[in-house]
Amino acid sequence: QVQLVESGGGLVQPGGSLRLSCAASGSIFSIYPMNWYRQAPGKQRELVAVIFKGGNTNYADSVKGRFTISRDNAKNTVYLQMNSLKPEDTAVYYCNYVHYWGQGTQVTVSS
Repeated sequence: QVQLVESGGGLVQPGGSLRLSCAASGSIFSIYPMNWYRQAPGKQRELVAVIFKGGNTNYADSVKGRFTISRDNAKNTVYLQMNSLKPEDTAVYYCNYVHYWGQGTQVTVSS
């Protein structure tokens, strides 16, 4: 059994930054990618960023150049550094590993 717990969300002004964390407990193997998704009100959940075993990353076009995903395998933790935030980044952000999901953390970008 795996548990994922996100933290770091909050209210930030446009142009600001936030760093999300996802702490994983249980049987985590670094061979699988870890992912960040988000879901805005009335919209489908979308993949934001992926980090693979070797450290390679992929990003949604909408966040490229602004968001950075990283992982600490020793701590079973994945991070999402979000810079230059825009109102359209407002969403609940979820950590995902294989078929496990966290409870989500709210990010609101507003002046």
